[in-house]
Amino acid sequence: MTVSWLFERFDSYATEPALVYRDKSATFGELMTHVAAWDTRLSESGIGAGSVVVVDGGFSPGTVSLLLSLIRAGAVIVPSTPLVRTLRDKYVEISEASFTFEFDEKDDVTFSRHERPVTHALTKKLIQREHPGLVIFSSGSTGEPKAVLHDFVSLLDKFRRPGIRKTTLSFLLFDHIGGMDSLFNSLSNGGTLVTSEGRDAESVARTIATHKVHTLPASPTFLNLLMLSEAWKRHDLSCLKVIAYGTEPMPASTLERLQRTFPEAKLVQTYGISELGVLRTRSRGTGSLWMKFSGEGFETKIVDGILWIRTPTAMLGYLNAPDLFDEDGWLNTQDAVEVDGEYVHILGRATELVNVGGQKVYPTEVENVIMTMDNVRDVAVFGEPNPLLGQTLVARVNLVNDEPLDAFKNRLRAFCRERLPRYQVPVRVEITTEDQFGQRLKKMRRPKPPPAKGDA
Repeated sequence: MTVSWLFERFDSYATEPALVYRDKSATFGELMTHVAAWDTRLSESGIGAGSVVVVDGGFSPGTVSLLLSLIRAGAVIVPSTPLVRTLRDKYVEISEASFTFEFDEKDDVTFSRHERPVTHALTKKLIQREHPGLVIFSSGSTGEPKAVLHDFVSLLDKFRRPGIRKTTLSFLLFDHIGGMDSLFNSLSNGGTLVTSEGRDAESVARTIATHKVHTLPASPTFLNLLMLSEAWKRHDLSCLKVIAYGTEPMPASTLERLQRTFPEAKLVQTYGISELGVLRTRSRGTGSLWMKFSGEGFETKIVDGILWIRTPTAMLGYLNAPDLFDEDGWLNTQDAVEVDGEYVHILGRATELVNVGGQKVYPTEVENVIMTMDNVRDVAVFGEPNPLLGQTLVARVNLVNDEPLDAFKNRLRAFCRERLPRYQVPVRVEITTEDQFGQRLKKMRRPKPPPAKGDA
């Protein structure tokens, strides 16, 4: 068995807590009992090597034990969550899944069959290897879901080397490459993965305090919300020793507040994308936005300011789109970076670049300045077409307290003119009370859609 080392390790941790779900703990021994029961059920249902299976749920004992059983059986797993159930039929079609297991909040499961053949060449290639697979759906620039196919054996191999046993919060979701990384980074080292019933700041803070969470992996957007909520004043979060942030660029102002609020915690920038998995990194300092790639087995290079990576853990390819590899196996991450020796600073996605009269502007550069203003809760900067300059900048701002729009516009522009080149000063300023992040707590930078015909 290609991943037998993982299950042997689980057996050695039999009496240790593996998961905490809805405030109830399950040991590794209990988890493996569930896995054995799933082994029998999968066999009886005709699910085995090469079967493509959707698993819809979260980090519950039922869902995780099914995932492990499917890995052991050599199946191709398509993780999903309730947040994307409206897209699940499309996921089933694209991945050519034949089976779906849907878990509810009580960890009860509903099983359904789809009975469709596997025709995609990449999936067939994986099946010929007799390896389990993982399909992660990642939104492309058009918003259409792109199906990323991984060899699960390659993804798990980095966890062979023992690490630190710790209690980790499962903030990143079950269908996210970072969520999978959190799960196996925790379990492979005999650690405990803890779920929070809510993903709001209050619920997460309460969970951290109750279960003495050591490591919090989260998005910068959520960490900003945590700071603003002051939930850390109402709950004892002194147990937190590591705060790992990734999935989007971190505003410098948020990082500074985190450092002041959690002076004993190590702030670690992570780097991962659906196409590559999560790569090992090392921050230049706990309060620094600069990092270097510190792991083995992968290479990096910078081409025209864009990060390229070559690694054996990269995806086999997309099931429904052309891949991004060049002929030598390098993958264009589409992340723009600054370079300082062996360290890099992520500026943002190249697709978010705004061209103002020939000058390149990355939204995060402007957002970082505006976030330091008084009375600013959040901001998203993006471009809009302009007949003379090509594009101009728009700043859509959430305020802490109400402020007249004209007065705030003048204050923002004066503030930015003192700190930014003229072409980086927003031409248009909006105030909004709507959240500027999606269900995955990542910032959304896009203009509001035009009103429908007949709307005022």
